[in-house]
Amino acid sequence: MKPDLWSLYASMLRSRLFEEAAAQLWHDGFISGEMHLGTGEEAIIAGIVPHLRDGDAMALDHRPTSAMLMRGVDPVLVLREVLGRPDGLCGGMGGHMHLFSREHLAASSGIVGSAGPAAAGFALAARCLRPQAVAVAFFGDGAMNQGMLLEAMNLAAAWKLPVLFVCKDDSWAITTKSETLTGGGLCERARAFGLAAVDVDGGDVSAVWEAARQAIERARNGDGPAFLRARCVHLEGHFLGYQLIRTTRAPFREMPRIMIPLMRAFARRGGGSLRERVAGLRVVFSATLATIRDPRRNPANDPVLRTRAALRSDPARLQELEEAIGQEVRALLAAAMQEGAA
Repeated sequence: MKPDLWSLYASMLRSRLFEEAAAQLWHDGFISGEMHLGTGEEAIIAGIVPHLRDGDAMALDHRPTSAMLMRGVDPVLVLREVLGRPDGLCGGMGGHMHLFSREHLAASSGIVGSAGPAAAGFALAARCLRPQAVAVAFFGDGAMNQGMLLEAMNLAAAWKLPVLFVCKDDSWAITTKSETLTGGGLCERARAFGLAAVDVDGGDVSAVWEAARQAIERARNGDGPAFLRARCVHLEGHFLGYQLIRTTRAPFREMPRIMIPLMRAFARRGGGSLRERVAGLRVVFSATLATIRDPRRNPANDPVLRTRAALRSDPARLQELEEAIGQEVRALLAAAMQEGAA
């Protein structure tokens, strides 16, 4: 069995264009607070969600939009929700991090690691109420150091719950490299609990699709939980407006905002020694240079572009598909804005 790459690409592109539209609304001031996009995760979500069926559940993290859309949640309701409209998916009270759809058994939370216990609960309920149903937990690598997630993995293994734990590993815990915080390997940690663990390239939708197929089939057959570590790159960093990314994209505009206060502090009398001040400047310069070389800026790490490249042999079909999805996203954006304003 092979995945339908055209269908997967359509889901990924729809998600990407939707989130880009939401990002523009955030930049324009229509969406308040932080905004965490899933751009860069599309291949992971698209490779897993098609294997789900009625009765299956999803426990999501603070980047739930792609999974919600690919599961069939009304995108207009999602967009109204992130806009804070009372006619949004959750009455405008949850925002983009707390999306819930009882119909689709899908729930997200901004609490890091909470997808684990939620998925274990979904799976336990499935065993009692919906035989052969499964639950999927989506979370980042930073959550792998949260006790509640590790406890949920242990319980799922001990009770052989039908759960797939999916770690979207971008190697960052907000603004800190995960390697400085995490001991050992993630797959090895999951195997220590007795989970079947697989490491996969999260930018390769076909590879994710196949790994997810095997893991979900295993769970449906009562063979216990599995763990999928999918390596990816968050193209916008942890959140929209991440300052180092802004600086590398628009250095002439952003650098004065950083350097002028720094130089004033450097020249001010009192405070730290000259050596300490120089060390502080080195940290700032090092972080900026690291961002310039960051894989988030490399088009080869964009899963949408990687999938598109595999379909270029049929340019007419590709153009038709992209135009149709572009029109679809523009139409739902207009509908959400119009109804929200009415």
